Amino acid sequence: MKKLMLPVILLILTLGFWASSDFQEIAAGVAIFLFGMLMLEDGFKLFSGGVLERVLEKATGSVPKSLGFGIVSTTIMQSSSLVSVITISFLSAGLISLIAGVGIIFGANIGTTTGAWLVAGFGLKVKISAYALPMLAIAIVLVFQKNKYLRGGGYVLAGLGFLFLGIHHMKEGFEAFKDQFDLTRFALTGLIGLVVYTLIGAAATVVMQSSHATMTLIITALAAGQISYENALALAIGANIGTTITAIIGALTANYQGKRLALAHLVFNVVTAAVALVFISPIRAAVDTVSATVGIADNDYALKLAVFHTIFNVLGVMIMLPLLKRLIAFLERTIRQPEEDLSKPRYLSEAVDEFPQTIEHAMRREVKHLYDNAVELIVHGLNLHRHEIFDTKDVAATVAASRAPVEFDIDERYEARVKTLYSAIIEFATRVGAKDIPADLMEDIYALRDVAERIVHAVKAVKHLRRNATYYTERDQGAATELYNQLRTEIARILIEIRKLDLADPENRSGLWLDQERIQVESDAQETNDRIEALIRTQALGANAATSFLNDSSYAYAAMRDLLAAARSFYIEADGAMAEVERILSLEEEELPARAREGVPAPVEDAAT
Repeated sequence: MKKLMLPVILLILTLGFWASSDFQEIAAGVAIFLFGMLMLEDGFKLFSGGVLERVLEKATGSVPKSLGFGIVSTTIMQSSSLVSVITISFLSAGLISLIAGVGIIFGANIGTTTGAWLVAGFGLKVKISAYALPMLAIAIVLVFQKNKYLRGGGYVLAGLGFLFLGIHHMKEGFEAFKDQFDLTRFALTGLIGLVVYTLIGAAATVVMQSSHATMTLIITALAAGQISYENALALAIGANIGTTITAIIGALTANYQGKRLALAHLVFNVVTAAVALVFISPIRAAVDTVSATVGIADNDYALKLAVFHTIFNVLGVMIMLPLLKRLIAFLERTIRQPEEDLSKPRYLSEAVDEFPQTIEHAMRREVKHLYDNAVELIVHGLNLHRHEIFDTKDVAATVAASRAPVEFDIDERYEARVKTLYSAIIEFATRVGAKDIPADLMEDIYALRDVAERIVHAVKAVKHLRRNATYYTERDQGAATELYNQLRTEIARILIEIRKLDLADPENRSGLWLDQERIQVESDAQETNDRIEALIRTQALGANAATSFLNDSSYAYAAMRDLLAAARSFYIEADGAMAEVERILSLEEEELPARAREGVPAPVEDAAT
C-alpha cells in the first residue's frame, strides 16, 4: 500500500504543478507547514527529560488530570500526534496507566481544536509572514548553540516560523487559484457530500499525518471560497478520523498497552465522527447560536468551522467519558495481555526510545525483570524455593531441611531467561547510546547495564557450584554438608534482605546495611578458609571434599559480592541528603578486611565430584 501511495502522490503533485503555478504555491505552503510541524516536534523532544515527563507522570492520579494534561500539552505543542506518541511511549514503559493514557488522548482531541482557532482567528486576519521571517532569523542562531535547551528553543521558534510561512503561502495560493479554477464546482450536498468529503479529509490526514495541517488547508481553502461550508465540515470530521494513523503507527513497535491506547484513539475518533455525521444539523444549529453569541459574523465561515471543530470534539469527550470503564474493558478483551514469556523483554520496545524519561524507566524495569528471573535460578540452583525462604523466620533451618534437588535444567533456563534478557539490555543500552541524549542519563543507563552484568555473574557462579551443592546436601555427609548449607544460607539471607530493600519505600532505603553485609561476607569468607584448614588438620574433611568446597566457596562469595553491589547501584539513591549522610557513615576501603581490598583467588578447577 505504501509503495503504491508514493508514486500516486508524486503523480498528482506533478500534474498539479504542470496545470497551475498557483497550485505550486499551495503545495509548497503545505510542505513548509509540515516541515514546521516536524521542527516543532523535534524542538519539544529536546525539552524532554524535564518538565514534560514530570508533569505527565503526575497526570495519572485521576481522569480529570489526564484530560487536562492532554488539553494543555496539545495546545502548547500544537501537535496531538506528538502527544499521542509520548503517551504511548510512557504507557509502554509502564510509567502511566491505560486509563490515564486514554484520558490524555481525549484531552488531546480537545486541545487540537486550538490550532483551528489560531489559523482562523489569527492566521487569516493578520499578515503572519511578517512575523515568520524574524522568527526564522532568530531561530537559526539558537539552533547552532551547544546547549540543548537553546537548540530546542530554536527548533520550536523555527517550527512556528515555518507554520506561519506555510499558512501564508496556502492562503496566497488559494486566493490566486480561485481566479483560474472554481473548486466549488465539485461541491456535493446531502448525505453523499458528507460521506465523500469525510473520506477525503481522512485520506488527506493519513497522507500528511497531521490533522493540524489538514485543518489549516481546509480553513484557508474555505476562506478563499474554494470549498463550500458544508463540505468543509465533512472534511474536518474526516481529519479527526485520519489523525489516528499516527498513533497506530507509533503503536506498531509498542507493547500490548501501547496497542490498546492506539485502538482507544481510533474508537474515540470514529465514534466522535459518527456522532457528528448523524447529528450534523443540530450541531450546525449549535454552531450558529454560539457564533452569534460570541460575535462571529454569519458569513465568517472559517471561524464558524473552528467553532464546529471544538463543539464536536467536546461532544465526543462528553459522550465517551461516562463509557470510559466499558471502553477500558473492551480494550482489555480485544487486545489481551500476552501470556508471560519470561525469556523476552517486557519494556525495551522501540516505542520507549524517543524520550529520556521512558528510556531510563524502561531500562530500570527490565533490569528488575532480569533480577527476578535470576533469583529464581539462584534459589532453584541451590535446591531452595522462593516462597519458603522469603516466608521463613529461620533461614538456616529452612535451608538444612531443603535437601531434595529441584529438578530443572539450569543451563537451559539460564539461556532462556537470563542470557536473552541480558543481551536485550546490552542491545538497548548500545542503541540509546547512539542517540543525542543527556550525558547524565547515559551514565544512569550504563550503571543499570553494569547492574545487569553483576546479576548475570551471580547466576553463573551459582551454576558452577550447583553440582557439588546438590551432591553434598541431598544426604547428610557430615562437615561437608554443614559447609555447603552455610553457603546456601548466606546467599539465601542476602536475597531475603534485598527483597526487603525492594519492598521498602525509596526514601527509607539505606545503603548502610549493604556496607555491613559486605564486611560480613569478607569476614565469613576468611573464617570459612580458617575452618577448612582446621577440618583438614583434624581429618574431619577429606582433601577432595575440601578442594571442591574451597572452589565452590569462591564462586558463592563472588555471587554474594555481585548481588550486594548490584543492590547498592540499583536501589540506593546517589543524590540527596540521605545519600550524603550515608557517604559520611559508610565504610572506607581501609576498613574492609584484606581479602575485600585485594580480592579473592580465582576458583581453581574442581578436583572432586
